[in-house]
Amino acid sequence: MPRTKTSARATEQDRELAHRIGQRIRESRHRAGLAQQQLAGERYTKAYVSALETGIARPSMVALNYIAERLSMPASHFIDESHPVWTRLEVDMRLAAGEWQAAADGYRALLEAGPDEATRADLLRGYAEALARLDRGSETVAAASEAARLYGLAARDADAALARYWLAYGLYESDNEPDARSLLSALLEQVRGGLQVEPDFEMRLLTSLAAVESRVGNAARALSYLEEARGQAADLDDRRRAAFLFNLAVGYREVGDFEAAIRAGTQGMALYRAAGAIFESARIENDLALAFLATGQVERARELVSEARSQIEATGDERWMAAVSDTEAQVALASGDLDRALELAGIARDYATRSGNHLSELTAMLTQARALRAGGRRDEAETLFNEAATLARAGRVPGRLRDVLREWADLRADVGDHRGAYELTSEALTVN
Repeated sequence: MPRTKTSARATEQDRELAHRIGQRIRESRHRAGLAQQQLAGERYTKAYVSALETGIARPSMVALNYIAERLSMPASHFIDESHPVWTRLEVDMRLAAGEWQAAADGYRALLEAGPDEATRADLLRGYAEALARLDRGSETVAAASEAARLYGLAARDADAALARYWLAYGLYESDNEPDARSLLSALLEQVRGGLQVEPDFEMRLLTSLAAVESRVGNAARALSYLEEARGQAADLDDRRRAAFLFNLAVGYREVGDFEAAIRAGTQGMALYRAAGAIFESARIENDLALAFLATGQVERARELVSEARSQIEATGDERWMAAVSDTEAQVALASGDLDRALELAGIARDYATRSGNHLSELTAMLTQARALRAGGRRDEAETLFNEAATLARAGRVPGRLRDVLREWADLRADVGDHRGAYELTSEALTVN
């Protein structure tokens, strides 16, 4: 009967609500450092508080108001399902623990509450970091820019520097390497001029500058930044040291020191795994696969990229799926499976296009062009090299453009077009 069904549904909802309220009471009590008897006070008993926390009983509004007051929380925190109340400490702890999405949600909720300007600046900076960790570049830029502006008005120079660091991070994620480099270089100059920020801030700036230079193809300059930062990395916690080693591994690989890349990458991967940072560990596995591939260890490269795919695929991160798919394509190419290489590179391009990852798109185009060239399909390869060069010019990535032009020149030399090969080689020499 309808009435019976309605009553049953209401009873089930009551149980769910009681359980939810109980969980929130228990969490708030723990944060407040109170025992159940202390929370009960003189009005209630420890047994009653226990019944509430386990969902056996549901409090009346009188009881809930009393408990909320003793916990210094609004009663709405315990019953409002759609707008849970966050505390600044809780959100900062989520950020410190690497719970990026939870931290972003918390900072956004606190910002929506309309804090004062000083608090708003701090919240925006935390929000920018959480967004940057989630690879949401344009949103990072917006939050960090506003935080830097507010800090500037308040003459909080050190805090403004931190906000601008995350602004540079967002610019880097938005594929705006020139502006990211300019901002990071200015910050490094400030720090070396005496600005006191955080103990490891200079090292973070050097590592970030290395990442920018690596992306635009200036591998030697990237490695020099990392070598400069190496001495400052000894006192880092495991997670940050792992991040440094990851960047160091990339730097070594791109200058051709593959053995050093494998050593640094393996150490970084172990540290990430120990810290439970599975996604970051998978990123290192992908880079290690490229290092092993460069040393001719194709099967080891295949194993590593397969492990990386299983982890990154679970996150749904299309920017990194583009990178992993291209690594798989390069493994297939090295194995002589040209059709599979073309297929995987095409998948990588699709991921890259959807996620706006222009660097991975360029890399995948190069892999496709190499596979076409290896298969004797020179006209199609010529077309792809042309498209890749156009993308590299538009993306302002001189190092990658030099790579494209040199390989394109080799293709033209293969077919006897020596004048065309000379023109491309000449252009590559003038790229800076």
